[in-house]
Amino acid sequence: MAARLVNIDRSTPMLLPPDLRDWVREDDLVHFVLDAVEALPLTQFRINNRGTGSEQYPPRMLLALLIYSYATGTFSSRQIEALTYVHVAVRYLCANTHPDHDTICTFRRENKALLQETFVRVLELAAELKLMRVGTVAIDGTKVLANASKHSAVSYQRAGEMIAELNLEVAQLLAKAEAADSTPLQDGLSIPEEIARRQERKARLEEARRIIEERAKERAQADAPEYQAKLEARKAKAERGEKVGGRPPAPPDPTPGPKEQYNFTDPESRIMKAGTGGHFEQTYNAQAVVEAESMLIVGQRVSQAPNDKEQMVPTLQSIPAEIGHPESVLVDSGFYSELATRAVEKGVDGGASGITVFAAMGRHSHHRSVADLEVRPEPTVPPDGASVAEVMAYRLQSAAGRQLYRLRKQTVEPVFGIIKEALGFRRFLMRGLEKVSLEWTLVSLAWNFKRLATLGMGAKLAAMG
Repeated sequence: MAARLVNIDRSTPMLLPPDLRDWVREDDLVHFVLDAVEALPLTQFRINNRGTGSEQYPPRMLLALLIYSYATGTFSSRQIEALTYVHVAVRYLCANTHPDHDTICTFRRENKALLQETFVRVLELAAELKLMRVGTVAIDGTKVLANASKHSAVSYQRAGEMIAELNLEVAQLLAKAEAADSTPLQDGLSIPEEIARRQERKARLEEARRIIEERAKERAQADAPEYQAKLEARKAKAERGEKVGGRPPAPPDPTPGPKEQYNFTDPESRIMKAGTGGHFEQTYNAQAVVEAESMLIVGQRVSQAPNDKEQMVPTLQSIPAEIGHPESVLVDSGFYSELATRAVEKGVDGGASGITVFAAMGRHSHHRSVADLEVRPEPTVPPDGASVAEVMAYRLQSAAGRQLYRLRKQTVEPVFGIIKEALGFRRFLMRGLEKVSLEWTLVSLAWNFKRLATLGMGAKLAAMG
């Protein structure tokens, strides 16, 4: 019996339905994004008030367009513009209008305050609807590629070598200009232009070395408090009569290393180790604070630091005060330091104290061995005056601490995995720390909208009327 095939007839004209919503699935994310954006009390819209008379796209529509596009894996303004023609849900969102890519890009770039306000307001609404409570949070960072190639970078040592080479070439060109019988240059080339080209290149390299030197000095200043804390800890041990092992900590070095990099395309990005393969990429360090129960991102920021050693305090401070302060914070060994732990638990820069830190003291495998499955005796409670490391080891070895710390692997790591793998966000489109931070806010906002739709916030909004 011959197979029966569906008749495909492209010659007969196709009529759109009277209501475009008939072509959009009822469970499409677009419905929730539109409802939620309309429900938020937003005030930080930036529109063109120059009085040109031209009609402008409603800012709430453009905001919903950006959130929906990022939440469904489209990040380029040109691609978003294309979706307004070919994607039914996007066409419905825009009410059959077509903002061009320049309008979309400008709105994204100039509405940092709006994106930050939306990030806070949607979390406040989630808390009001009992979908989130800031109790236990997990902090982590992930490397996101910068919009710049690592091959556009130069190291501190190589920049010095190139400056010396350029000085030599300029001297040779000057000598050639003074010699009456020198061999002429190729057609189209002149000695003054070649000298100017090399001097311009030399100035850029000198500026690169100067910036690298400034970074090294700033890094040394930032590391000074931790260095002093280590010295004081060793001194306290010696005064108690305890054995002080290991070498004394080395003071922070304000001089740059020969391999420290400067990127000409995006100078504010950094060469960082990316992934487990040991390779290096031109990236930023994107940080997130994820609430353990709801898996919502409640705090986010972007760092230029290649590791997370000094990121716990500023990343925790990125949680908006309007949504409260956590009770417990879970971090891996890369975030741990005595100085940061004390700062968080005692309250820093006016922040709330009473937060308990659970930090791994070493690398933890995701695999659970047979020993991990067995019931362990409770560890001995550390005595008064015990070091932060001893207290932290006790917390992680206790049954309650082990159970709580397991939440870290189930919260922030899956969030990063979905953002990178499911949404496909692996590279920033914008350049510079401020603009990159804006884009990470938008990514975090898109994730929260996507997550809140899964948690049933749409039905709760409908019930509110």
